[in-house]
Amino acid sequence: MERQVSHQSGSSQPEDVEISALYHDLERGDLSQLPNNTNSKWWKDPGLRRLNLAIGLMFCSAAANGFDSSLINGLLILDSFRSMFGITETNDNPTFVGLMIAALSFGGLVAFIPASYVSDYMGRRFCVGFGSAIMTVAAALQAAFKGKIPFLITRVFLGVGLAFAQTAAPSLTAEIAHPRHRERVLIFYNSVWYWGSIVSSVATFAALKFAPNDDWAWRMPCIIQAFFPLMQTIGLIFVPESPRFKVAQGKPDVAFKMLSDYHANGAISDELVLAEYNSIKVALQREFVGAQRGQFREFFETAGNRLRLFICVMVGIMIQWAGNGIISYYLFPMLQSVGITSHMQASGINIGLQVWNALLAGVGAEMCKRWGRRPLWLSSAFGMMLAFIAVGVIAADYANRFEGTNKTSPGHGYATMALIFVFFGCYDIAFTPLQVAYITEILPYRLRSKGQAINWTVIFAAGCLTQFTNPVALQAIKWRLYFVYVGLLAIWMITIYFTFPETGGRSLEDIAVIFDGENEEGPQAIYGTSEFGKKLRRWILGTRKHMPDILEGLRPEYQRKKQVSHESMSSKILTEDEEKLVQVASNLDGIEKVMEPSSSRGDNNV
Repeated sequence: MERQVSHQSGSSQPEDVEISALYHDLERGDLSQLPNNTNSKWWKDPGLRRLNLAIGLMFCSAAANGFDSSLINGLLILDSFRSMFGITETNDNPTFVGLMIAALSFGGLVAFIPASYVSDYMGRRFCVGFGSAIMTVAAALQAAFKGKIPFLITRVFLGVGLAFAQTAAPSLTAEIAHPRHRERVLIFYNSVWYWGSIVSSVATFAALKFAPNDDWAWRMPCIIQAFFPLMQTIGLIFVPESPRFKVAQGKPDVAFKMLSDYHANGAISDELVLAEYNSIKVALQREFVGAQRGQFREFFETAGNRLRLFICVMVGIMIQWAGNGIISYYLFPMLQSVGITSHMQASGINIGLQVWNALLAGVGAEMCKRWGRRPLWLSSAFGMMLAFIAVGVIAADYANRFEGTNKTSPGHGYATMALIFVFFGCYDIAFTPLQVAYITEILPYRLRSKGQAINWTVIFAAGCLTQFTNPVALQAIKWRLYFVYVGLLAIWMITIYFTFPETGGRSLEDIAVIFDGENEEGPQAIYGTSEFGKKLRRWILGTRKHMPDILEGLRPEYQRKKQVSHESMSSKILTEDEEKLVQVASNLDGIEKVMEPSSSRGDNNV
């Protein structure tokens, strides 16, 4: 529900808030349905306009990550770059190419864990700014230096900077976004990855077209690589700090001011803002019982956290070992294997592929919100498996007919390209938008940066492994490698089906109930009724106790029981926290009257 925008602030009288209804909405995760002093169209609302434009600048971390992926593909097509680093038709210098591709991952591997501590202790904004500054300087130096060693070193530092920015940016966007927009913002975050790829592909294509033999053909794309982190650094001027971080730092007044300014145009008695603020307070009070800060060891202390850790690790592996690594980093050799040898043609295909990816990632992000996470995860993996089966069959037929000859087969090449587009279309609808969104959603505040760091560390480690093994495997077993990934995709489907809960339509605080239960006694999870499903569940969670259903939509009778539990829990929270709510509110100008009976003040509407 939205109201007409009012710019009343500290001097205005707050409305009478029905606390029991407010807490009921909190428990159901329906914050976006509360009355709110904003315009339904965010671009017409001053507070939301400022906030969403600032959040858009935080997407530059994902775009910078995407830029690198296509940058290497593009540089390897340029003759001036290949000549500079001794890559010839007779000597592909696979060791240097593998190091060059993996250098970014090396930098990220050593930086993600330290970045999580910086994010938690120094703040999300500081962590993003620090990483963006490193990337900006490293990109400029990369374009200026000559030689293999300086090039590799600057790529390592790019990885370090990316680690700091990527650890904090998704958490920051999720924690400052308006409840109506939070889900969509988080899902679209990683979809911007492909817009960085498009910029990179266009830059290298232009260099190949207009200055193929000039040093600037490869230096200019490296300079452009600084664009996204530079924009993000500038954008931090307009981005507020996470209200959850401020509350955790003992500055609730600053957190409340941020929420009221950006989520209600300064209306301090806005019901949605009050609900958000108290949701954050109650959640953090529960999270930090017995601990001052989230520590990595907490991932092993409860069944719910062990499940979170398992998902963080598995998503990191699946993202890299779905078969996309063969195409992302070795597109040109792959095209050569089916008869497409023109550099211009390969570069044009690369641009078309990135545009296709960007469009499908956007479609997938919208589908995630409407259809849910689990259906998209499963559909995506199944579609990729079918596409890779077809690619493997075509590659095998091409090898049997034309390998060792000078003949090419346009039919095989075009069929392979069509299937590459199908494969990435399936990858884009879930694996791209959910890689960041799903991990951010399942983690509570105290473990959010740590979980992001674990996930990104696994992604970069798995990427390093595939970047070194894919070219060797492609040369050794050729088309059979595609069927290796078919087997892996089948494993990922089983993993998703039995272990990934549905998180759509819930607030960040409410999702914790899925994993921890109402009293944080353990996750409410059933991954299937078969004995195999029960054993798998027990192995993952490390417990022999029977646990209820995490996939709430599967059992209507369980939903009815859960609703009764929610209602009783709501009244319990009210009796225990009402006095705390008044005490906290009394420290903030104007909020202390929220608990007064309506008869003692006017019916002033915001």
